[in-house]
Amino acid sequence: MPDAGRVIAGTARSIRLDAPGPGTRPLADRVKQTLFAILEPDLPRARFLDLFAGSGAAGIEALSRGAAHATFVERDQRAIGTIRTNLARTGLDGADRATLVRADALVWLRDPDRVAGTPYDVVLIDPPYDEVETMMTALEGVSAVVTRNARVVAKHFWRTAPPPTVGLLASERERRFGDTALTFYRPTEDA
Repeated sequence: MPDAGRVIAGTARSIRLDAPGPGTRPLADRVKQTLFAILEPDLPRARFLDLFAGSGAAGIEALSRGAAHATFVERDQRAIGTIRTNLARTGLDGADRATLVRADALVWLRDPDRVAGTPYDVVLIDPPYDEVETMMTALEGVSAVVTRNARVVAKHFWRTAPPPTVGLLASERERRFGDTALTFYRPTEDA
């Protein structure tokens, strides 16, 4: 089974995670370290949304570092199975801690029942790099499911950075790691 790296910190520290297949782009340790160093103040008791979850590494890292709950949205059945395995391996698999949703992330974001549910405090959007329009649509749609002080992070190819404002989100910083970049957003005053 392909490797998705390890949990870097928290209760599941150093546990290795599986990847659903060779086409998965897991979060590199350097990217994960920076991402979660920036998100650390927002994680205690947070509701974390991992869109295009893949191996679930981001949501699992958030849970390991103190997030109250993580929702993993992934359309691939094999990936859902891998997330389930990774949650069990880390001991973070309780129904009160993690929810797995097998669905297309964009369809799920448009679900009126989902929008009426509990909002998220931290969101990671990580579609395939060649799906730039998917990234934009997800950033626009996620505004409806976040708290007023939420952090939304877009992981993308550095040359296809999303704009400084998307829907009701405004970027506050960007970090680059080789071909990978992270753009951090917060809801605007109008949200």
